[in-house]
Formats: sequence, structure tokens, C-alpha cells
Amino acid sequence: MNSCNVAVIGATGAVGQVFLRIAEERDFPIDKIRLCASERSIGKKLEFRGEQIEVELCTPDLLDDVDFSFISASGEVSRELAPLSVKHNTIAIDDSSAFRMAEGVPLVVPEVNADDLEEHKGIVSIPNCSTTPLVMVLKPLSEIATIKRVIVDTFQSVTGTGSAALKELEDQSRQILNGKPAKAEEYPHQIAFNVLPHIEPFLENGYTREEMKMVNETRKILHDSKVMVSATCVRVPVAVSHSEAIHIEFDNAVSPDRAREVLGAQPGITIVDDPLSNVYPMPIDAADTDDVLVGRVRKDVSNPNGLALWVVCDNLRKGAALNAIQIAEEMMQRDIVSPSTWR
Repeated sequence: MNSCNVAVIGATGAVGQVFLRIAEERDFPIDKIRLCASERSIGKKLEFRGEQIEVELCTPDLLDDVDFSFISASGEVSRELAPLSVKHNTIAIDDSSAFRMAEGVPLVVPEVNADDLEEHKGIVSIPNCSTTPLVMVLKPLSEIATIKRVIVDTFQSVTGTGSAALKELEDQSRQILNGKPAKAEEYPHQIAFNVLPHIEPFLENGYTREEMKMVNETRKILHDSKVMVSATCVRVPVAVSHSEAIHIEFDNAVSPDRAREVLGAQPGITIVDDPLSNVYPMPIDAADTDDVLVGRVRKDVSNPNGLALWVVCDNLRKGAALNAIQIAEEMMQRDIVSPSTWR
């Protein structure tokens, strides 16, 4: 398949806007594009490849006209429109958590588990934007030693919540710097000049839903139900890019040099690791770039078979929109887009 027709559902949102930009940058072979959003955005026009395209509602007739529906909206929207896409012979590539753990729905990072796409039945899920950089690091390392345990602490930007949260960070910063009280609406507390160890609701086990997503999604993507994963997810006052401190325990010792060699050869990863020269991954460097940045690779002094490292990734690009486009590119290359290949 050399070209396709697509619908972008959630086109006016943060991820939708980045999707349009990346599709242009990569010259993703789109013959026809339909931009969809909620009723309040109907009639608004967005630019794509120099053309002003009007936003419309997603309808069954519209889905009959496209090969892929890229869904980046709420879980409620995904639960409605992904099955509807399948019904109309359109592949849904979904950015929500609605289908990630569903049996028979591939959860895919193309550099890690692209072969899982062969088993799709019309819906493909994108992992959580904090899971993606984690599995991109774990997968190549798991091929040189068995991973027994992973502890990951995330430092996640406000655009992981959405455009309204970014505006709230900007507004609160302005309010505080002008000596005024900060107004919190998107988060339970002030986010400007603060950090919140709270992303998504808390569960009975004391973890948040975001943290358990990382646990369960990592196991599914790696096809390893035995690997032990513990996560603490923190919201930080950063506009774009999620950072992660990762501690990995192997069954055998893995040297930092060997880890850098393996990770540096992995597509989609760039090593940024010269701390004595103040060179290490930072959110401002990862923002608006495609690769996962890896640095501060070192022996874990608390575990003879452990490694510690620091990872940063643009949550809107590789954490969402880019991953969706790469999935579509992979499916087109494998010629598994036509309904005859998955019906």
C-alpha cells in the first residue's frame, strides 16, 4: 500500500496538532485527510500542507471514506469510534487507554514489537506516553540479559494532561510572579513552581492508575508477565517532554559501556551521556525531537546486577502522534491494511 486516506479524530487537541505537523515533516503518504473534533470545533479550519481544511464530526459515512482513523480524544470517544471504525472497514489507531489491555488488541511501539501488528483485528493501541520510552530502553537490554525488576520514577510534563493544563501552568506562573494567588482547576493543587506525585486517580493498592498502566503495559509489550515493575509518576511544571529515572535489575551484571553500545544501536534512541561535561538528557532538548534520549547510564551501587539511567522523550511526538504514524507506516509496508487481511 503506497498511500492512504485518513481521519484525525481530536484534530484540534495538542496531539492532533502535532500529528498534522509530523505528517507533513515525514511526508506521510496521505491522499485525503478528514479532520474531526467535537461539536464546539465544527467549522474551524486547520492548515495541512498549505490547505485550509474544515473540522467536521466523525460519522459512519466519513469512516467509509478512510483507511485509518487516528483517535486522540477521551476514552469515551475511543470506545465509541474505534469499534465503529472497524465496522466500516477502517483501522483505528487509538491513543487512549480504552483498548490497551484488551485481549486481541496489539499494544505497539514499532521499534519494540512491530510483529504484533500482524495479529490486529482492526484496532491498534498506542501505549501510555510514559510507557513508550521505558519499553524502548528495556527491550534491547532484555536481549543481552534477563530483566528481573524495574523501578521507574517519572517526571511528566503538563501537556500529558492536555492544552488546558499547559495554559494553567502559564497562567499560574504569571499569577505567582505578579504576587497573586494561583488558581488551580486542571489539577488538585498548584502546578507552577511545584510537583505533584499524583497522575490519574489513586487505586486501592496505593498506586495511581497511571502507575499501574506502566506496570501492565510494559508486561504486555515485552511479552513478559514475570518482570516486576514498580512506578511512581509525578507531574512537573514542564511544558513538553517526560523524563524518567529507571533502575533495572538483571540476572547477570551488565556494564554501562555495554548498555550504551546496545542502546546506541537501537533505532529511535540517542545516547546523550557525558555528565562530567554537563551533557545529559533534558526536557528542553527532547522537545520537538523524535528520538528517546538516554544518559547518566551507570552501575547501580545498591545492586551488583543493576543499572541506573535517565531517559527523556517528547510525550506529544514519540509518546503519541509519531508512534501512531509509525504504526500506520509499518502496517502499510507489511500490507496489512486492507480488510481482507484482518477480517
